[in-house]
Amino acid sequence: MNQNEPIDDYLDNHYIHRSNWLRAAVLGANDGILSTASIAIGVAAASDNRDALILATLAGLVAGALSMAAGEYVSVSSQTDIENADIEREKQELIETPELELQRLAEIYEKRGLKKETALLVAQELTEFDALGAHVRDELGINEINQANPFQAALASGAAFTIGGILPLLVTIFLPMATMELYLYVSAILFLMLLGGLAAKTGGSSVLKSAIRITFWGTIAMGLTALVGHIFGVNIV
Repeated sequence: MNQNEPIDDYLDNHYIHRSNWLRAAVLGANDGILSTASIAIGVAAASDNRDALILATLAGLVAGALSMAAGEYVSVSSQTDIENADIEREKQELIETPELELQRLAEIYEKRGLKKETALLVAQELTEFDALGAHVRDELGINEINQANPFQAALASGAAFTIGGILPLLVTIFLPMATMELYLYVSAILFLMLLGGLAAKTGGSSVLKSAIRITFWGTIAMGLTALVGHIFGVNIV
């Protein structure tokens, strides 16, 4: 990093600050495409009734989006509760045993490669500047980049699931029923490849690796769903 380079410009060259919302969005979109397409493929394998197919796909889309948002909110809220509880515990420890906490902080820096004297000096200066912030960041491992945000995660997951799920729904509405399973499968694979590539590009990782990974597991999931539909062969009127 250039000393004259603003910190915001420096962070723009890295991708870790996108990890929270990107993880939730990719997970939501992936599930939206995969779950909705899998439901549609299973129903299409058992019936040639377009109305039943659209209804089942739409129901899966709505239920999945709500479930994804709610599940993400609950899970991330639990993580937030744990983080807040640890921070409160750290506050109390700084009040009751400040010398012990200072020594603990110095030991952390020493393990990271600083000499004993330097580690203690750094710990003392950071404690004077912001004791709680230093312990939250370096002892608990919580910082602004990875700190949980329930609302952000829930919104990203629910919205991404909806967007992903709409794609297979459009296929069930507009493409011929005669080869609907094939259309659903091929379109879902294309959607998944596009998602994998887009997520990798946004996150600064390998586009090819991400696309192959997401396509491989998506193919297995949809194939098993279609197999179930063929085995049971339920006639939906």
